[in-house]
Amino acid sequence: MKKIFNACVSLLLMAFFLVSCSQNKPAPLNEVDLLINNEDQLTQVIIYDVFTPPVASRIYVYSSLASYEAIRFAKEGTSSIAEKLNGFGKMPLPEKGKNYNFSLAATKAFFKVTRNVKVFSIDSLTKYEQSVYDNYKANLDEATYKNSIAFGDTVAAVILARAKTDGYAISRGKQKYLGSNEPGKWRPTPPDYLDGVEWCWNTMKPMVLDSASQFMPNRPPKYETKPGTTFYAMMKEVYDINKNLTEEQKLIAKYWDDNPFVIEHAGHMVYGNKKITPGGHWIGITAQVVKQANADAVKSAQSFALTAVALYDGFISCWDEKYRSSYVRPVNVINELLDKNWAPLLQTPPFPEYTSGHSTITASAATVLTKLYGENFAFEDSSDYKYIGLKRKFSSFQAAASEASISRVYGGIHYTLSVNVGNEQGKKVGALVVKKLLE
Repeated sequence: MKKIFNACVSLLLMAFFLVSCSQNKPAPLNEVDLLINNEDQLTQVIIYDVFTPPVASRIYVYSSLASYEAIRFAKEGTSSIAEKLNGFGKMPLPEKGKNYNFSLAATKAFFKVTRNVKVFSIDSLTKYEQSVYDNYKANLDEATYKNSIAFGDTVAAVILARAKTDGYAISRGKQKYLGSNEPGKWRPTPPDYLDGVEWCWNTMKPMVLDSASQFMPNRPPKYETKPGTTFYAMMKEVYDINKNLTEEQKLIAKYWDDNPFVIEHAGHMVYGNKKITPGGHWIGITAQVVKQANADAVKSAQSFALTAVALYDGFISCWDEKYRSSYVRPVNVINELLDKNWAPLLQTPPFPEYTSGHSTITASAATVLTKLYGENFAFEDSSDYKYIGLKRKFSSFQAAASEASISRVYGGIHYTLSVNVGNEQGKKVGALVVKKLLE
């Protein structure tokens, strides 16, 4: 009887131990939520570090591509995106006979790239990243965990090899762009008169474009200050619209502002207000879309990567034209010709006017998302809610892009022609992404 009693006690203790271990073991991470959270962590770092919109798009594209190239093997037959782009080498394959968790590999690849494309505040990622690894350590056997980490490292190395040759390092040594006093040409704008941002971004190696000038738009209208001329009418329209803005138009302008660093002036006080970038806004939209559509992890990663490609090449295409035409901003001309005290609703960003960057990159991203999720995909955009406390509903991606585009006229920082031409420019970039990567 004593032996039986001891055996029962041993079994009970073993059962208690197993239950205790089971209770302490964390629940496995949801793969799609993990991808979304990874992108959100990156967005927060980009906001904190105040990267310019074009530079932010570069960080998103390399990190998102790395994530996709690692996780795509979770779905048999899924092809590489990077191998179809300009300048990438052959992407690595998992070793046969080894077990992997490709979501873990994707996370490792994502953050290794993020940490090596000149993100500054990498320490802020450490706690989050380690919490992900700890979860996988608790839920995977040691071999699978190590295989997955190693595969993510290998994928990241190939992505980073391309990043080192894309022209970014050379572009950091550029001289300041101060514009010109020639009539009709861009020059620094009030109230802070900052030099032109990323003036040689057209030297960056594109992802799908043959060259930065592949979709070069028509020349903007000749600068003329005489009433009745095309330019005068464009300038006067911006002034008239901004003198009579409705509350809805003001809301739209502020909703899509996405200026990463607005310098606020309050009397003698000057302070900076950090916000999401235009590209980050569309990465946020993509995050909401994949959840709403119940996309699996591979399609979610694909959606982030393709949207990031569209944004990155959209910026290259637009910036190529901005510094070619170096067109004057409305505030300079309106102050000179119509109203010396007039100020636009939004702070004018520090780069030339033609074409509109918002219009180009939003149309490009919207074109790709439309291909992935359909022409009439209605959604509520809350990606900027924690930054400005606003949400908006849209009947489609193109409807959102169109509103983002016209918001720049409401904000007083673009002519209507420039947002319309930028919108068409972006659609062409997006269509090329679709043709090369989705058809």
